[in-house]
Amino acid sequence: MPAPEVVNMFAVPFAFSRHPEHTRLNAALKRYILAAEGAAGSANPRPLAQRNAAVFESHFNLFRESDAAIQELKTFCWDQLLAVIGRLNRYDLPTLNRLQIFNDCWFHVTRRGGFFGVHNHPNASWSGVYCVDPGLPEPGAKNSGLLSFINPMIMSAMHLDAGTADMQLPYGYQIAKIFLEAGHLVIFPSWVLHDVKPFEADGERITIAFNCWFTLPDAA
Repeated sequence: MPAPEVVNMFAVPFAFSRHPEHTRLNAALKRYILAAEGAAGSANPRPLAQRNAAVFESHFNLFRESDAAIQELKTFCWDQLLAVIGRLNRYDLPTLNRLQIFNDCWFHVTRRGGFFGVHNHPNASWSGVYCVDPGLPEPGAKNSGLLSFINPMIMSAMHLDAGTADMQLPYGYQIAKIFLEAGHLVIFPSWVLHDVKPFEADGERITIAFNCWFTLPDAA
């Protein structure tokens, strides 16, 4: 008897990449961010997602700053994001060149005990997180600063038996755990719920995040 064909009927696309010169770039980004953290007017005046005082969140105009390192990162993020959009939507290069990108972008500086509660990013289609510095977790703090995504198929766990209990991602009900390293970029659909576990270390965990939404004007 032939084996049945297994088909991935539903899926959530994530993209992972790493800046090829992240050591050099991240040193400049870290200098800029730590200086900007202390500047007047740099904090987000209307924070929404649950967090505590150990997390500093900047204003949402980071990619509009003229700093060379910020603009280099923006170019990298847009290059990676457009590659994902082009592949998933089957857009050719002329179509991608017509896309208008709208965005919010900000940075987080997280110190000991800092966390982010479960949230998603409304009014956007794609989001991303870039790691400038993951910090150095203490021995035994295995979930320090962990970025986790809640499985949208969590309802599949309403009944578990021997026929389903050991299925792993992408078929299982587990959350996706991501331990960011310096230079890593994660791109994901903005609707996916996620959180950041408490950072258990001295020093700083520094990340840059963005949301994007798009229009596609008619060709001239």
